[in-house]
Formats: sequence, structure tokens, C-alpha cells
Amino acid sequence: MPLHWTIDSTEKLVTATADGGVTRAEFEAFLDAVGGAGAHGYRKLFDGAHGEPDMKPHDILALGVRMRATHAEGPIGALAAVVPGNMADELNRVLGILAAAKRPMRVFREVGPARKWIASQPA
Repeated sequence: MPLHWTIDSTEKLVTATADGGVTRAEFEAFLDAVGGAGAHGYRKLFDGAHGEPDMKPHDILALGVRMRATHAEGPIGALAAVVPGNMADELNRVLGILAAAKRPMRVFREVGPARKWIASQPA
């Protein structure tokens, strides 16, 4: 599976790494796991530097809408998203949807600065 994640309840941190093509079903499984763990309020580091969406634009948009809907359920933790430069345009709509949330969010091109920034955010 090209999407791996860890939900650390001690650190209140969700770390996800994409490696290869990620399908809508795989990303929905990730969202289900985060919701099932009660981790929407945790800080999140999404490292997609070596991943790419293996889905159509309407699938990406539907995932963005689903993620945005969770914002009504309570506080949402900070998000650091690492995206490869060639995918930025394709993911702009989803990132725009997520940016509307009342939470800190930054987009990075490298994982090192993203890790440093997310570690500086309140747990």
C-alpha cells in the first residue's frame, strides 16, 4: 500500500507518508483511521514528496470536501503538507479547501522544514 501512517496519541501527532500512486480508497482508509482514533485535533504531517494521486480530479475534490466536513466536528490540528513541485497545481483545489479551516497550515517542498514546523505547533 503506497500510503502509510502512524497515529501517536502520546505526541498527538498523525504522520502519513505517500510512496507511489495513492488511490481514493487508500486515502479514505487513512481518513477513516484518523476519525476512528479520534485524532482530528492532532497535529498532522503529510509527506507526499514521493507520492502522487492515482485518482481523477473529481476524486481529489471529493476527498477535499470530506476533509473539510470534519472541521464542523470540533477542533482540527495543524497541518504540514509536503507536496512535490509537479503536483502543486493538481492539488491546489484540495489545499484551498483545507486552508479554509481555522487551524495553522503550511505547504512545504521538503520534509525537514515541515517536521520542524509541525513540531513547533501546539499539540
